[in-house]
Amino acid sequence: MNAEKPYVAIAPMMDWTDRHCRYFHRLLAPNVHLFTEMVTTGALIHGDRERFLRFDAAEHPVTLQLGGSDPAALALCARMGEDHGYDEINLNCGCPSDRVQSGAFGACLMKEPQQVADCVGAMIDAVHIPVSVKCRIGVDDCDDFSFLNKFIEEVSKVGCQIFTIHARKAWLHGLSPKENREVPPLRYDIVSQIKEKHPDLKIYVNGGIKTIEQIQEYLSAFDGVMIGREAYQNPYFLTEIGRTVFGNGNILPRETVAQAMIPYIEKQARLYDTPAKSITRHMIGLYHGQPGGRKWRRALSEQRPVQEALASIPQRFQAESA
Repeated sequence: MNAEKPYVAIAPMMDWTDRHCRYFHRLLAPNVHLFTEMVTTGALIHGDRERFLRFDAAEHPVTLQLGGSDPAALALCARMGEDHGYDEINLNCGCPSDRVQSGAFGACLMKEPQQVADCVGAMIDAVHIPVSVKCRIGVDDCDDFSFLNKFIEEVSKVGCQIFTIHARKAWLHGLSPKENREVPPLRYDIVSQIKEKHPDLKIYVNGGIKTIEQIQEYLSAFDGVMIGREAYQNPYFLTEIGRTVFGNGNILPRETVAQAMIPYIEKQARLYDTPAKSITRHMIGLYHGQPGGRKWRRALSEQRPVQEALASIPQRFQAESA
């Protein structure tokens, strides 16, 4: 469906896709779209907004994902995001955690499509950049096509043109967030029905996508693809996306990527007193499945410097990977 440049994004993941993770991912994948972790409106309005909104220019294109249910607060925070230079604002309607439910936002908002429409409409009126929604196919026993279609129809009426749909429903009670990513069955067929019903909307699919073959298959059926845990646990997978999906012939070897992170680590320590471990924790999977990978993981887990961790990788493999 994509006549233009393919759309592949890395999912917003709480406690994972912070600005350090995104900088690392951008080195590996120049063409993918990046998302922040979900940031609540309360954190931006009452907390240290500069810290929450900080990002490196290298991250573009990058979307700020917001969590909230008050139209005025979301509009205010959307303006903050635009003022800070984000390329898009996204409303989280898919997170099932107890903390999110207690704030009456996230996946539970899918049961209130008019409320979501009011929120998204206020955000669209507040900014000049795109506003999108990330949701599930449903929640609890509300998991059929008609439920999701009503949600999409109501929210699209206010001008929202972009929906990323996680092809699993969310159980609001009885499952942990981790179980909600794995237990409910994947229903790509429902997402496909939504795309057929709304050919004018941009429909991106998310959930369980781990291979190049899946990405290519779903890019032919939907307007874009979002990958999650695979990008974090096996980050060098992103270079294969660059090579096969975007035709990127300038793939950086693992060692080069690791070396490039060293000045970034030093800069963050100098400017913000950021501990190296806050950055290197995202790099642990760089040598996933490779010779020396276990030693690399151990070295970073023990908070040893990147150069020392690199020394644990067999030199023959370093030469081959370059």
